[in-house]
Amino acid sequence: MPCHNQQLNSVNSGQELPMKQVRFANNNNNSNSSSSSSSSSSSSSSSSVPAVLSNSDPTDATKQTDSQDNLGPQLKLLPLNDQIRELQTIIRDKTTSRGDFVFCADRLIRLVVEEGLNQLPYSECTVTTPTGYKYEGVKFERGNCGVSIMRSGEAMEQGLRDCCRSIRIGKILIQSDEETQKAKVYYAKFPPDVYRRKVLLMYPILSTGNTVIEAVRVLIEHGVQPKHIILLSLFSTPHGAKSIIQEFPDITILTTEVHPVAPTHFGQRYFGTD
Repeated sequence: MPCHNQQLNSVNSGQELPMKQVRFANNNNNSNSSSSSSSSSSSSSSSSVPAVLSNSDPTDATKQTDSQDNLGPQLKLLPLNDQIRELQTIIRDKTTSRGDFVFCADRLIRLVVEEGLNQLPYSECTVTTPTGYKYEGVKFERGNCGVSIMRSGEAMEQGLRDCCRSIRIGKILIQSDEETQKAKVYYAKFPPDVYRRKVLLMYPILSTGNTVIEAVRVLIEHGVQPKHIILLSLFSTPHGAKSIIQEFPDITILTTEVHPVAPTHFGQRYFGTD
């Protein structure tokens, strides 16, 4: 994980972290605007340089801008690129085989988990290299854990363990009534000191947001502060993200896409129960 994140976390996590996701878009926008003012041929040259929000579908830039403007810095989107867009496309395609679906889902999960870890606090450290030199680096601060919302959230556990092999992971089982959409908690198991930890809450698809809201309430009952919860998801609807942030303004949501239609078949396809 990049060392520049240590500055963002150690100086002022409350103010600096929201800027992190905007940084990529601003750099590209600034470079494009400066190049256009420098010469009349900048339009052709800038089009050859892929921008974070550039895509054949003009609604992609609108979705990302509207999501950040309407929901604020609590919603963080992975910078869109062709790799992420391809993975999203394969996952949404009904003709995708289960093997390809799981493979691409795991790749997308890994990208989300990596960025989620990048939001956690780091501290400075000094190590000695094999040649005897001192290297100024960073390391994770203690006090992090994962919590998966069963069952689809369990698909993200391996991606987290691949990055943090000793991290502790709790579980919540919540079922929603098909008619009323009201969520009910059936099972919850967390580390005993979860109230002192930063929590990576894992749930790949945010549709209505009701399940996540209930899960966050359970964490709050166990002493976890919403500002210490980072929700990791792959896809979210505007309604789902808005509902969660309105209920818990201090929570952080990290996702790859905000779209009115979410691939709600994810859990069935991933575990082969469709």
